[in-house]
Amino acid sequence: MGLRRVRDRQRAAAVACSIAFCAAWLAGCVAGRTEGEGATLSPGSGGPAATVVRVLQVNLCNSGRAACYTGGRAVGMVMGLVHQWRPGMLTLNEVCRDDVGVLKQAMSAAFPAAKVASAFASARNDIGDGPVRCRNGQEFGDGVLVVERPSALGLRSNSGVYPVQDPGDFEQRAWVCLDVDGGFLACTTHTASTNATVALGQCRYLLASVVPGHDPRAGGHPVVVGADLNLTARGAPSPEACLPSGYQRTDDGGVQDVIVGPGIRVPSRWVIDMRGTTDHPGLLVDVLISRR
Repeated sequence: MGLRRVRDRQRAAAVACSIAFCAAWLAGCVAGRTEGEGATLSPGSGGPAATVVRVLQVNLCNSGRAACYTGGRAVGMVMGLVHQWRPGMLTLNEVCRDDVGVLKQAMSAAFPAAKVASAFASARNDIGDGPVRCRNGQEFGDGVLVVERPSALGLRSNSGVYPVQDPGDFEQRAWVCLDVDGGFLACTTHTASTNATVALGQCRYLLASVVPGHDPRAGGHPVVVGADLNLTARGAPSPEACLPSGYQRTDDGGVQDVIVGPGIRVPSRWVIDMRGTTDHPGLLVDVLISRR
């Protein structure tokens, strides 16, 4: 598996390393380090005025029904990435419900002194309004996991199905968020793959209708969204078209993004070669959340 640092708005740097994948874990690898950057940032390491959270966004293609399915190998790959890079936030698309539990155990092992919170939302079937199911019968959808800060006072999860859907797609797309009191709002979604205009509308709904109540400008928490938006980074429409004022994004060069609200910076990002375990790369991003 290759890991490469890519250019973003804040700065450009190049790093590369080779990671051996064996028995669902990655062997040790030290990435290149740029001035002022730690190699293994984690929640709480950003100094007295900020918190650095490492975000890993992945689309696992693990329904068992799509051509990109690789017999569950993507779950093992992500377990290895969690072990290696210790993300404080993990966002998952195209997973079965039990995949979230397996990866929650991996995050708990990576952060043995902390509590890991998780939430899952199933996509809905347009026939009978039931959940879309993986080939193994489990519900199919999206998941978000967060390592809770010691100061967190509570946890709330929220999810829903978009009011605008592509009538030609049997899968009704959803979103899911975790709000950790004392921390930040963490969300994920997998918008429509069959119609870019619908995907753009769903992205706008999430950021304009679901998230605003949590915007720090309205007294809420900072917002971080990891997602497969199905909007190509430099395509038309662009994911930029769904961002409210003050929001920023970084991407994998394809259709996956990490979006941050006001008060958050993105000092670095990496694109991860998933070695054929899924048809998407991994997107690893460090976000710097200013404390209020």
